[in-house]
Amino acid sequence: MTIRVMLVDDQVLLRTGFRMVLAAQPDMEVVAEAGNGVEALEVLRSTAVDVVLMDVRMPKLDGVEATRRICADTDPPKVLILTTFDLDEYAFSGLKAGASGFMLKDVPPGELLTAIRAVHSGDAVVAPSTTRRLLDRFAPMLPSSGKQPEHKELERLTEREREVMVLVAQGLSNGEIASRLVLSEATVKTHVGRILTKLGLRDRVQVVVLAYETGLVRAGGHG
Repeated sequence: MTIRVMLVDDQVLLRTGFRMVLAAQPDMEVVAEAGNGVEALEVLRSTAVDVVLMDVRMPKLDGVEATRRICADTDPPKVLILTTFDLDEYAFSGLKAGASGFMLKDVPPGELLTAIRAVHSGDAVVAPSTTRRLLDRFAPMLPSSGKQPEHKELERLTEREREVMVLVAQGLSNGEIASRLVLSEATVKTHVGRILTKLGLRDRVQVVVLAYETGLVRAGGHG
């Protein structure tokens, strides 16, 4: 099955480079391009896209607001934010807006391709170490920062599901969580699936953001 990719970036040269990398892949096709968020939204009305590679800093409509609008649609494509800086407020805002992950623009081609495939298959792409650094830096800017009472929806979780949610929020993979809690990886995957369903979340990135917003996990990575 071919992954239909859209490139959104105001730098034509950068889009050309990405297009060349993707065109060489048998399972990917660049089906659309746009130079800003407004163009991207217009193109998406008439073009079927699976994954959007979204720059954040663009004229007319930036990538964060474009991501928010795209993800508000029914059955939207996955969005992968591309940023110049590892710890960028735009990257964090993009994740809150609904992006499935973010990558640095100078990422090696192999990693970018892996990320596109992962996002397409439903996984979130934020490296655990980056998750920790990103949230340690930006958690204090979240509305609650642990000062407000936890969201009521967390009460729907079992004690084990809350344990798993805390570890997801600390950036651990399913394998690492399985090892920590002495469970099988399949069981952890089931728990993560139930957490997403009960809380009405789309992916692990949203689990991480909610865990910090509600004070379930605080900056420093401790539950």
